[in-house]
Amino acid sequence: MIIRSASLETVCGYTSRLPRNTKPEIAFAGKSNVGKSSLINTLVNRKALARTSGQPGKTQTINFYNVNDELYLTDLPGYGFAKVPQKEKEKWGQMIENYLHGSGQLRAVFLLIDIRHDPSSNDKTMYDWILYQGYHPIIIATKLDKIKRSQIQKQIKAIRTGLGADAETVILPFSAETKQGREEIWERIGSLCADAADTEGEHIEK
Repeated sequence: MIIRSASLETVCGYTSRLPRNTKPEIAFAGKSNVGKSSLINTLVNRKALARTSGQPGKTQTINFYNVNDELYLTDLPGYGFAKVPQKEKEKWGQMIENYLHGSGQLRAVFLLIDIRHDPSSNDKTMYDWILYQGYHPIIIATKLDKIKRSQIQKQIKAIRTGLGADAETVILPFSAETKQGREEIWERIGSLCADAADTEGEHIEK
């Protein structure tokens, strides 16, 4: 995808109202430090549009990035950081749940998992929770450059098994360092947005 423009348009906190967007939204979920900000920066060819941080749990908002004035990439708060107070975790969970239920334009949820490790209990919980909310997560296996090529299929299998994901679940290996997987992710996003547009067109015709 050719990126002509990308900007942080809306930031939603605990008490914020969700924006009434008219363009498709693609959400990214994952535990703290799994590489969500790096992924978004790589997708839009920007070095620091989404702020990366060495301090896990720092992102406490839902951030909406407008891409080409055609769609939104939404960065959800990270999970699984032990030092964050339980009350804060509960607020984040409620905020994400409100978004999944309240957005009229959300097309899909991508769940990021570190390819080097088996999914954690928090990863499994988030995967099941997203399913429960009515979405079938697409998995992005991050930090691909950190393992040997010969280990890729083994680790993908470990992710699928650890999450309890079925054979239909898409798992896309990705590296922010080498940009491997970037085009595959954009192809998936483009397909999701096109399918949604076709569906809306059918409703209009009817």
